[in-house]
Amino acid sequence: MKEAIVSPDIKVKVVDSPIPKPNADQVLIKVVVSGSNPKDWKIGQWFQVTANTGDDIAGVVHEVGANVTEFKPGDRVAAFHEMMTPHGSFAEYAIAWEHTTFHIPKKTTFEEGAAVPLAAMTAVVGLYARLRLPQPWTPATEPIPLVIHGASSAVGAYAIQFAQKSNIHPLLCIAGNSQSYVETLIDRNKGDTIIDYRDGDDAVIEGLKQASAGSKLLHAFDATSQYKSYTTVSKALAEGAKITVVLPAEDLDCPPHVTQVRTMVGSVHDGEKDLGYVYFKYISRGLKEGWFKAQPQQVVPRGLGGVEKALEDLKAGKAHAVKYVFRIADTEGVA
Repeated sequence: MKEAIVSPDIKVKVVDSPIPKPNADQVLIKVVVSGSNPKDWKIGQWFQVTANTGDDIAGVVHEVGANVTEFKPGDRVAAFHEMMTPHGSFAEYAIAWEHTTFHIPKKTTFEEGAAVPLAAMTAVVGLYARLRLPQPWTPATEPIPLVIHGASSAVGAYAIQFAQKSNIHPLLCIAGNSQSYVETLIDRNKGDTIIDYRDGDDAVIEGLKQASAGSKLLHAFDATSQYKSYTTVSKALAEGAKITVVLPAEDLDCPPHVTQVRTMVGSVHDGEKDLGYVYFKYISRGLKEGWFKAQPQQVVPRGLGGVEKALEDLKAGKAHAVKYVFRIADTEGVA
């Protein structure tokens, strides 16, 4: 099979590799479309590794392990591949654990499916495991202001959608170029609003204070966690507030009255497997019912041959309210 291998300098080679075999609790998926995430280029630089760093899979089940009961060959699925392990999504075939694989409805395209797994589960872990906000089946019964920085990013947009299902409002969404997209996700009738980070840190802090209308800001989700965004947001938070970040921050320079916690989506392959299992099934239902929608996608030309350019563009910050996805059949040499 063809497989794309990413080096720390973001050079990508498409190589021939053997088709992997699933263990008893895994699913082997013939990848139709692979998604991508900023961590796909960062992993190599953080850990100085050369690997297939893709983790967002959409395709058709090819083979299942002996203990797998929820999937069979031919099923249309999406899946979150375990990070930092072999057999990722930048390939014709990829491996995922049964509990992080989910059915995608007929109306959901493989491109849409590939835009969901890692980012959507990051939103879940941040909202419900780290910030401990009300879950959709026990929704909030009184206002809970929630700050979401990077609201147009995939993680931010999915956080908004889950917050809506949990009746969490007002949502104070911080965004820039893609505010029109965020507007389609929020509910202004419930106090949701958008604050433009391009106006500067002081304007963001003041905008948050004004938008809170005197309510204490106790919860913040920084879906980008870059350029000290968490520091800016924290200055508007009240005593006893909690902010969660999605990247290893060099220096969490936040006021002492604010608790900082890190959202690591890899936890659903470790100590929070039940959370991942339940919410991936819930996402499948959300896609079917229409209340959960995939981040818009941009199909990158040349399949796996386009991974290098896409990762370079991700590093350069060129992706705005869009997910880069790769159709494996577009790869040179794929039959």
